Amino acid sequence: MTVELIATENLAPLGHGFFTRRGGASSGVFQGLNCGKGSSDQAEIVRINRTRAAAALHLAPEALLTLNQVHSADVVHVTGPLEGPLPRADAMVTATAGVGIGILTADCQPVLFADAGAGVIGGAHAGWKGALEGVLEATIDAMIALGARRGQITAVIGPTISQRNYEVGPEFYDNFVDQDPDHARFFANGQGDRMHFDLPAFGLYRLRRAGVLRAEWTRHCTYADPARFYSYRRSVHLREADYGRLISVIRL
Repeated sequence: MTVELIATENLAPLGHGFFTRRGGASSGVFQGLNCGKGSSDQAEIVRINRTRAAAALHLAPEALLTLNQVHSADVVHVTGPLEGPLPRADAMVTATAGVGIGILTADCQPVLFADAGAGVIGGAHAGWKGALEGVLEATIDAMIALGARRGQITAVIGPTISQRNYEVGPEFYDNFVDQDPDHARFFANGQGDRMHFDLPAFGLYRLRRAGVLRAEWTRHCTYADPARFYSYRRSVHLREADYGRLISVIRL
């Protein structure tokens, strides 16, 4: 089976894709294209999967870069293969041709950015914490520092958990409304004191507020489609020992 990737016209003509789990070499709970080095999957199998993803976008395997993601708002400017321990950060930007920015997720938002005219791209891992702390805005600012123009940046949110499947408690809600009471609009009532958070809507709000006029979500829910996507939350509900990581990539 060949790898499957979701592309969007809004990021064309740049090479990019939100890869699904299809077409990978992993087995068991990782069945498919698990690209997470931090998982307990076999390291050689993960390497094979990442090589397949790189090849699909005509990248050398060493040119497909990922980070040690820590749910922060930190951004790294990359120009080539990363040596030594991976940077602890959650977004990358580059203006270097032949470099692939890879974002790993399993419910959090993978967000790919481009100003094709300026030749600047970016990618961000935006879970609730990173989005609330400003990782999307920090990525935009880092792109502008490389020559991107705010009004010309396109941003696309890939497969992520939808509001229907993202149940949270009152402490989670408080994190958001304590920053801005208007954030309450991203929550819907659930059972008892539980609520449902709309992560992609919050991401789109932050992007548009930051001046990105062309922003969209692919409208794929990771939790709801186990045949195509890994999901951390689904793995918890199924009491699985671990879970795979999807990869989303953009390149110049």
